[in-house]
Amino acid sequence: MRPTAGRPGTAPGAAGLAASTTDRVGLDTAPGAAQFAGSATDRVGLAANAADRAGLGTAPGVAGNAASASGHAGRATPGGSPETLAGQILVIAKEPVPGRVKTRLTPPFSPGQGAGLAAAALADTLAAAAGAAAARLVIALEGAPGGWLPAGIPVLAQRGGGLDERIAAAMADAYAGLARPVVLIGMDTPQVTPALLEAALRPLTDGSADATFGPAADGGFWLLGLRRPDPRLVLGVPMSTAETGAAQLARLHDAGLRVCQLPALLDVDTAADAYAVARLAPRTRFAAALAALTPAPAWPVQPPVPSA
Repeated sequence: MRPTAGRPGTAPGAAGLAASTTDRVGLDTAPGAAQFAGSATDRVGLAANAADRAGLGTAPGVAGNAASASGHAGRATPGGSPETLAGQILVIAKEPVPGRVKTRLTPPFSPGQGAGLAAAALADTLAAAAGAAAARLVIALEGAPGGWLPAGIPVLAQRGGGLDERIAAAMADAYAGLARPVVLIGMDTPQVTPALLEAALRPLTDGSADATFGPAADGGFWLLGLRRPDPRLVLGVPMSTAETGAAQLARLHDAGLRVCQLPALLDVDTAADAYAVARLAPRTRFAAALAALTPAPAWPVQPPVPSA
């Protein structure tokens, strides 16, 4: 996980985050940003097939190790009532403040535009989490909650210094509030679907896995699920490097855990990533916010060739 990474409960109001992010954050036009649309080609190659399998943008099913998700979303129990998985989804996030989030999007985007895109990505993530059949949705937040946060989602204040400490503390705090499996996700993958999140939670709740793991195309990870969180499983893992995902996965295996691995996803760090993710999930709030900034480029767009 390369999130710039957030306390627990239910989330009845997550749909309210669908309101216009661009209006709230004051997005303006970013001339010339379209030229940055294509340089994520290598990383998209790793994530594109997984995106097709996972139904990103349309939210049908998931393949690979998460193949059973398509049959679980919204599935009813024999008595006819919707099934709820006995686990929780924890979103770790930063308050979308200009200059404090998505700083690698500047340039080509302004700090305000970057914050708007971050708010849209967080909106998509929270909506997907609210749509999953989990017992509880929690947000572990760095910063202060605002109008962008739907009513009914309890907030945990992030604790710790480095990202490994904040992830470990957030998972421990969520588990202390509800002693059930925890699936943690950042705010950098707006293309995530309820089916993917259920695929991450189900093996933990049915006891078929001790951990679930979603690798990111840049070498990090976009999701970490633990049946019983233990800070020792995360503390000391080097974060924000191309080896972060491998190191975290090795830590889980070294602890003797049974790990269910999910499809690789592309997370949004750069402008090229932003355009690539918008292409993979064109019906997201994130894609709409990006389209409001610049005309949609033709796909694929190659990065500019440096002059000799």
